[in-house]
Amino acid sequence: MRSIALAVVPGMPIFDLAVPCHVFGTDRPGLPDPWYELRVCAIGPGGEGAGDPVAARSWFAAHTPYGTEELLTADTVIVPASADVRGDPPPELVDALREAHRRGARIVSLCSGAFTLAATGLLDGRTAATHWMYAALFAERYPAVRLDPSVLYVDHGDVLTGAGSTACIDVCLHLVREDYGTEVANTLARQLVAPAHRPGGQAQYIEAPLPERTDDSLAPLLHWAAERLHEPLTVADLARRAHTSPRTLARRFHAATGTTPLRWLQGQRIGRARELLEGGDLPVDRIAELCGLGTAANLRRHFTRAVGVPPHDYRRAFRARASRAPAA
Repeated sequence: MRSIALAVVPGMPIFDLAVPCHVFGTDRPGLPDPWYELRVCAIGPGGEGAGDPVAARSWFAAHTPYGTEELLTADTVIVPASADVRGDPPPELVDALREAHRRGARIVSLCSGAFTLAATGLLDGRTAATHWMYAALFAERYPAVRLDPSVLYVDHGDVLTGAGSTACIDVCLHLVREDYGTEVANTLARQLVAPAHRPGGQAQYIEAPLPERTDDSLAPLLHWAAERLHEPLTVADLARRAHTSPRTLARRFHAATGTTPLRWLQGQRIGRARELLEGGDLPVDRIAELCGLGTAANLRRHFTRAVGVPPHDYRRAFRARASRAPAA
């Protein structure tokens, strides 16, 4: 069972606490059993907080038997939004995060929790994400961090930072995808009625999230394209299907999704490749054909750029993780 510690200090926002509790602390049908072991860890003065209620805002308190000791032994440590982005985070939490990282834990921040991670020094020289509203303040307080306020999350493997509010769901689904694979993450997303996969590089927000006309939705086009990833689709093909020009399609696409048609299509193809690599023994050249990437060399180039490892290494690593995980 993979263990996740949720670091809690007084004053943290409720939403950022609730999302990981809901994702990692709830057993659901159709998902691996056992699921994650969630530890809500209260971090108080001196590093001790277990057994004492921790107030998250004035009307909500977390009662937990876990504290710093359980946080330090977890596989993943999640830091929700900071209670005060203009003040310094509790030194007990900063010390605990440094020690957990030294021991090999994956450290994750949600929303303004990036301020806490930045205080540990773990983000120095790295790219990070946080809520776009805090970008100027974050850059002023932590100039050694390369902040990208436009993306949903940034994953360095050992450290991951996410944007605010609903991006917390994207981060949690991304962690499930890394731990259990695409099929499990998609199943969970359906149960949560959430998008199965929004890439970390997608825009945090868009200026016009809803079309002006009810018949102007891109949903039929996206569904049509997703069923034809094996075909050599181009932006021109999408534009013809939508009965519009490529330039107009690009404008509508960015307004509706925050990205370009080509990037969306590439993301869908990489996602399909991950699913096929995880779920069978098809050769890479066949997977490349089914994903619309043509050749094995082309798949390797685009897959490695997007995921960080070549397809063969990804399949090997996924199966190694699966073999270490408890049987359902």
